[in-house]
Amino acid sequence: MQSSTALRLIDRSPSITGSEIAGGLVPPPQFAHASFESYRPDADYPSQAGAIEHLKEFEAVWRAQRPGGFFSRNRKPKAALPGIYLDGGFGVGKTHLLASLWHAAPGPKYFGTFIEYTALVGALGYAETVALLRGTQLICIDEFELDDPGDTMLMTRLLGELMATGTRVAATSNTPPNSLGEGRFAASDFLREIQALSSNFMTVRIDGLDYRRRNVEGRATTVEDAALAHMVGTMAERGSAVSSDSFDELMAHLATVHPSKYIKMIRGIDVISLTGAHVLHNQTDALRLVAFIDRVYDAEIPIIASGTPLSEVFDDDMMGGGYRKKYQRAMSRLIALTTGELPPHD
Repeated sequence: MQSSTALRLIDRSPSITGSEIAGGLVPPPQFAHASFESYRPDADYPSQAGAIEHLKEFEAVWRAQRPGGFFSRNRKPKAALPGIYLDGGFGVGKTHLLASLWHAAPGPKYFGTFIEYTALVGALGYAETVALLRGTQLICIDEFELDDPGDTMLMTRLLGELMATGTRVAATSNTPPNSLGEGRFAASDFLREIQALSSNFMTVRIDGLDYRRRNVEGRATTVEDAALAHMVGTMAERGSAVSSDSFDELMAHLATVHPSKYIKMIRGIDVISLTGAHVLHNQTDALRLVAFIDRVYDAEIPIIASGTPLSEVFDDDMMGGGYRKKYQRAMSRLIALTTGELPPHD
């Protein structure tokens, strides 16, 4: 049952231009004011404080170039590689630190996920994307994806052209919160996949626990259909922009919308409600859901759902396959979105 005043995500089929994608290449709202000073390193993991120092050294090159900068003629910053890669698990603050570097850098500069940059190339074409980004001081890539050889080669080529003209690059990849590191992207994976550029990157390891002190063994919250309908109706009557869709309807609709447009699909929504969640067996559908949840998570939109807990919708074959790390990331985020453990600080 659905409130007559609830919104429907499946009625939204937004368009997006290359200029809109480029204009949105800034840190997510929760990191709009991130700084090295606001990062709280865990004293039990010295690599977190060490990461701040490495990033400040990376940023020192720009400070030295500014009029009246910190460095005098007799005190120059260390020669720095043009690329830096933050290597660590969930919840250790990689995105916070990446956003802090972005805020500290002079413009022009861009901050986006791997999928946003590949979508930009798709919208503008390769040559126009290079022209747009050429002259940029800093490109930040959050969630660098290594599992699609074509996209990885595309991004390696793009970054190579930009770095050759002076652009600096900072990147992270999201990894599951396994203390032993099983199944996680490691610096060696990143450098192997971008081998043509690997000598240009310094890797910075960030150890630590998920700041939420929770792992993917947790469970997303679920409610009964009647309770969900009541919650949706109450929120809508109070003026909240709440969406109400069935899980199957949403999955079918996501197949018709490019992932780069998901952010516009959820714009203005306060709460997302889904009925009838169930286990997925089609990997293409599952990967679309992962991309959608990434955007919902960045926008900090709570989810209420009935049926199977959303953290359990990826079947055993998926959890044992090559995209396992993506699904674990989504599971962690779905737990946060359905239990109210926000704002996030990956």
